[in-house]
Amino acid sequence: MAKGYVFDLDGTVYLGDRAIEGAADAIQALRSRGDKVVFLSNKPIATRQSYVEKLSKMGIPVTIEEVLNSSQIVAKYLNQRLQPGELVFVIGEEPIVEELVENGIPLTQDSEQAHYVVLSWDRQFTYDKLNSVYQAAIRGSIIIASNPDATCPLDGGQIPDTGTFIAALEVATGKAIDLVVGKPSLIAAEAAAAHLGLPFEDCFMIGDRLETDIKMANDAGMKSVLVLTGVATKEMADSSPNRPLHIISSIKEVIHL
Repeated sequence: MAKGYVFDLDGTVYLGDRAIEGAADAIQALRSRGDKVVFLSNKPIATRQSYVEKLSKMGIPVTIEEVLNSSQIVAKYLNQRLQPGELVFVIGEEPIVEELVENGIPLTQDSEQAHYVVLSWDRQFTYDKLNSVYQAAIRGSIIIASNPDATCPLDGGQIPDTGTFIAALEVATGKAIDLVVGKPSLIAAEAAAAHLGLPFEDCFMIGDRLETDIKMANDAGMKSVLVLTGVATKEMADSSPNRPLHIISSIKEVIHL
């Protein structure tokens, strides 16, 4: 019976523009034996099409339907819940704005009109943007974050991600934001499993982050697999409440699970 493999991207399949050694061969081996593969990224500053092109250049052919990211998951979530006349204000970069527009989400440039605020990674984040989302939050707007990652791993280091903006807002308001739709949410797990057409228990989640990839898998009932090519180390895993079912050195070992 076919199994499903949900792959994180940054830190798992590649670091920056460099593929992890053996990634293309491992994914091809899974496909060749009849297993199903989907890619699930929390990174909202790249389009799904850009992931298709990037993976293809690394020798991993993929269709856009096989790539899920937090921007798309936000758009689908809002499509299911927005009522007529409700508007969405976005803190984020062009890729997530494009995804929302393509999915017919009505946006506003005025945070005072927003029923929902999408808080995402924005490398042009400013005090004014923080204040606009803060004012919306205290007026009662529903705050949805694309992803909770504190940092994003690159080849040679890490840089601040959406989680830093969430932290700033939560300190200001004194309360947690309403929802995170990317990993580790059940919303993200359901999106991946639905694409694969498999129950959670027949899916492996392979990633490099304990608090997103591994937590999501464990919470949903997927088989959690930590790779040591990104953020987390074995020592971190041993002391974490989000303990992986399997720890492997890199993606090339996934075919032996």
